[in-house]
Amino acid sequence: MLVEMTELLGRQIYTPDGRLLGEVDNVVVDVEGAKVDGLYVDETSPMLVEDSRPTNIPYRWVSAVNDVVLLKYFPKRVSLKKAPARPAKSAEAVAAPAR
Repeated sequence: MLVEMTELLGRQIYTPDGRLLGEVDNVVVDVEGAKVDGLYVDETSPMLVEDSRPTNIPYRWVSAVNDVVLLKYFPKRVSLKKAPARPAKSAEAVAAPAR
């Protein structure tokens, strides 16, 4: 079944075990490869994604597209990992080099 990208917008996305992840809000396209690279979900299920954060679903995880989008893979839960704090730069490192 051939589906136009605009037809994907608003379709519900379900995990392999039938849980609703969210709706397709945008389609990520690899312009050079002329293919769909991912599906962007702005409001995700808090049961699946910590803080209902927006997420990009790699298109390789998609199993089927019809009335809904069915995934062949999705992690049990997506947690946000905090980035380690970056050390503050010293005034010497920030200063512009002398000319």
